[in-house]
Order: sequence, then C-alpha cells, then structure tokens
Amino acid sequence: MVSLLSSRVPAPETPAPAPRRRGSIARSRRRLGIAYATPMAVLVAVFFVIPLGLMLWMSVNHWPLVGVSAPNGVENYDALTDPLFLRAVGFTVKYTLVTTVVLGVVAFGLALLVQHDRPGTGVVRTVFFLPSAVGLASTSLLFYGLFNTDSSALNHLVDFLGFGRVDWLGSGGSALGSTVGMITWRFAGFYMLILMTGLQSIDPALYEAARIDGATRWQILWRVTLPLLRPTLALAAVLSLTGSLLAFDQFFILTGGRHDTATVVIDIYREAFLSQDLGRAAAVSVATLAVLIVLNVAQLRLIRREGR
Repeated sequence: MVSLLSSRVPAPETPAPAPRRRGSIARSRRRLGIAYATPMAVLVAVFFVIPLGLMLWMSVNHWPLVGVSAPNGVENYDALTDPLFLRAVGFTVKYTLVTTVVLGVVAFGLALLVQHDRPGTGVVRTVFFLPSAVGLASTSLLFYGLFNTDSSALNHLVDFLGFGRVDWLGSGGSALGSTVGMITWRFAGFYMLILMTGLQSIDPALYEAARIDGATRWQILWRVTLPLLRPTLALAAVLSLTGSLLAFDQFFILTGGRHDTATVVIDIYREAFLSQDLGRAAAVSVATLAVLIVLNVAQLRLIRREGR
C-alpha cells in the first residue's frame, strides 16, 4: 500500500530561476558591453567628435594662426567664392573624374586578367599589388625623381628613342597626366583585388548558360559580368572619389600647386599656413566635408539598392 501511494506522488519540479538572478545577469552583460565599447567611444570622441566641433567653431571665428580669435559669423565662408578656391574646385573635379575613369578601367582589366587560378597567377597578382604597399608620399618622391627634367630617367629613355625631352611637370596638362599615371601605378593593384573579389563571386553557371545561348565574350561582359559587378564597382567608386577629392600629397610634392594644379586640400593648406587664417581654412573644410558626406551617402544608397 505504501509503495503504491508513493508511486503516485509526482516528482518535485525544478524551481525556476529567481527574477533577481536574471536581472543581475542582464546587468552584468550590459556592463561588459559598455566596458568593451568605452575605449573605442573615447577614441572616436577625442579624435573625431571634438576636432569636428572645434572645426565648426573655428569656421565662425576670425582665428589667426598666431593671435587671439574673435567671432565673425559666417564671414569666413566668403572663401568659398574666392577665385583661387573656385579654380582649385574645378581642377579637383577634373582630376577626380580622370583618375576615377582611368584607374577603374586599368584595375578592371587587371582583375579580368588574374581572376582565374592558373599557374603563376599568384605571382602576377603579387607584382600588381606591390605598389600599393608603398606610401603615397614615398611614391610621389620617387616619381618626382623620374619626372625631373634635368635628371629624368624617363627623359633619357625618350632621348634614346629619338623624341626629345619632355617637361613632365611643366604645365597643367602634363602635370595632370603625369600625376594620374603615378596614381594609377600606385593604386591599380589595390582596386584590382576589390574587383577580382567581385568577379570571383559571380556564379560560373551564369557564364556557362550565356555561352550555351550563343553569347559572345563581349555580350557576356556587358550583359552578365558588369550588371552583377555593380555593387563592387560602386564600392570602388566610393573609395576612388573620396581619395581623389582629398588629393594633397601627390600635387604638393610634384608641383606644389603650381600651373593651376592646386586641389581643394592644397587651398585649405594655403589658407591655414600661408595666409595664416585658420578660420577661413576651417570654413572650406566644413564645405568639403559636407560635399563628401552627400556623395558618400548617395553612393552607399546605390550600393545597398544594387545589392538587393
């Protein structure tokens, strides 16, 4: 009887964890997350938010390089109508368009060349990418030696071929072409890797289906490869446009801004350190930042829309 009754007694249920214990676990996780995020938040605040706020404040003050600052409203933004600044904007836009197109075409061609794994392809990829490991300032100094009229190795080669010496940096057009060539040499391998990654992500079955349908290589390129590569091309365009609009090192070293080769960033440098007016330099910087934000937001929206 006793054993029968005892067999009918239900087993005791495991008690649920107390609400306090759950709350303490959530709070500890929250504290841990805050602890992980705090160092990066401090870095962002110190190196981005505070300097950005200071730049905005400087743009509405007369702020000499040496001396006492004083509020002057939006007077510094008159620098945006200065003829020198407008010429710098025009040259920067021209340089950005030429560089983006030339660099994109060369990088895309290199990516098509090395996208497939064949014997020796790894070595070729490495050779194409190696210039990207050289700093831009170092590259500019190297090419300054090549472009120098008196001791130019390129001019010795041109002389040997019987064409006479070329003043590679003597005019706006030649300086622009020389600089675009240098930038293409420096960055083509980097953008090649980006585009190669996009090419390798395309399903080979799509190419096979296109060949079965009788498509030529040119038709496959235009109707299969490029449409599927649009998100990757948009990413490369974002990087190229941003870098070109902020060009400084190459023109500062190669031409010093002479022959109408001053970019927007060189104009900012002139306002800040030659004219010793940090307020006007900050105003131009604010305008440049606004343009970059608009362009990058538009391009990122294009990337997201193409990626859907």
